[in-house]
Amino acid sequence: MATAGVGAALLDKENVGALGGKALEGKGALGKRPLESGSGGADAKLPRKSALQPLSANVVAGSAGSAHSGSAAKPLSSAAGSMGPPPPRAATSGRGASEAGAVPAARERPASGGAAAARRWQLTDFDIGKPLGRGKFGNVYLAREKKSMYIVALKVLFKNQLQQSNVEHQLRREIEIQSHLRHPNILRLYGYFYDSNRVYLILEYAARGELYKELQRAGSFDERRTATYIASLAKALIYCHSKHVIHRDIKPENLLLGLNGELKIADFGWSVHAPNSRRKTLCGTLDYLPPEMVEGSYHDSAVDVWSLGVLCYEFLYGQPPFEAAGHSETYKRILRVDLRFPADPARSDGAKDLIKRLLVKKPADRLPLEQVLQHPWIQANADPAVLARAT
Repeated sequence: MATAGVGAALLDKENVGALGGKALEGKGALGKRPLESGSGGADAKLPRKSALQPLSANVVAGSAGSAHSGSAAKPLSSAAGSMGPPPPRAATSGRGASEAGAVPAARERPASGGAAAARRWQLTDFDIGKPLGRGKFGNVYLAREKKSMYIVALKVLFKNQLQQSNVEHQLRREIEIQSHLRHPNILRLYGYFYDSNRVYLILEYAARGELYKELQRAGSFDERRTATYIASLAKALIYCHSKHVIHRDIKPENLLLGLNGELKIADFGWSVHAPNSRRKTLCGTLDYLPPEMVEGSYHDSAVDVWSLGVLCYEFLYGQPPFEAAGHSETYKRILRVDLRFPADPARSDGAKDLIKRLLVKKPADRLPLEQVLQHPWIQANADPAVLARAT
C-alpha cells in the first residue's frame, strides 16, 4: 500500500476483516510480552515489560513533511481542562495539507440528517501536552481540544511502521470495533484523522494510567480490589460479547485506570467482530493463551472467560498461574491446566474457587460471565456500586 494509502484505507470499512491466521510483527503471535531465544536457549523467556514506556520527545518535534509541523506544542496539565469527549465531528477525517493540498480551516461536509455541518479534525485543533507512553507503532500524548478545552489522549501512529509490519488491516479493525463501543469500563475512541505521515486516534484520557504499573508497584492486589476489577471486566465483556466482539487479549498491560480508579479496557488490537463465534488465529499473550489456542483449535468468546481467570490469579498472586522457565513448559502447563495456589500471599477459598471455575480446559464448561457476577466471592468482596450498575 502506498504511503498515503493507510489513511484512505481506514475509510474502507469493507476491508475490515479477520487476521486470516497471519502473525503480526508489531505484537507478534504472543503479544506484548516478547519471547526470544537468549542465554537460556530457545525456550528462554525475556522479562515482562510494560506496553508503554516513558517518552521525552513531543509529537510536534521532528515532524518535517507533516501538514502541521509548524504547530507549537503548548504546556498542558491534566487540570488545565475538562476530561471528556471533544465536540462531535466527522468520524472519518480528511487528509492533511501536505497530502491533499491546502485544507481550508473551515472545510466541512454536511452532517447526516440535515444537521449542522461537522468540520473534520486536524492536529491544529489540539494543544499537545506531555507524552503518556510509547509503543511499537507510535506514541501517546496528553492533549486538549482547543475549542471545548476537553482533555483527551492523542495516540500518534506512524504510517511507515504500520506498513512495514503489515498491520494496516488490524488498525482498521481496531478503529471500527472500539469506536462503536459504549461502556463505562471500555476506553472511548472518539475519532481519528490523518496526514501524510501519521494516523491520529482521539481517545478518552485515563488519568491514573496503566494498571500494569500499579500491579508492579503493589506486587499484588487484595481480594476486595481484585473482585471489583473482575466484576467490572465481566460486565464489560458481557457487553462486548452481546455485540459479537471477542477481545482475545485481556491482560494488565491492556487495562487503564480512570480518574476515580475505575478500570478501562484500552487495547482492541487483537479483537474481532465474529458473529459466527469461531476463530482459529493464534493471538494474544503467552501467559494468557487458553488451551484451545495452544492446540490450534477453533475458539470463541470463551477465550475471554479463560483470560479473566488468569487475570484474577495474577491480581491476587502477582504472577500468571502457568508461568514457567521457558515458553514450551508454559504451553505444557496450560494444556494440563496445571493450576497451583502458593501459600503466600494467603487467599480465601472463595477466590480460589472462582479461579478454578474459570480456568477449565473445555470452553463450554467455564463459568459464564453472568454467573461470575453472582459468584459468592464476587458478591462478598466487589464494590456494591459496581455490582448494582445496570451494565
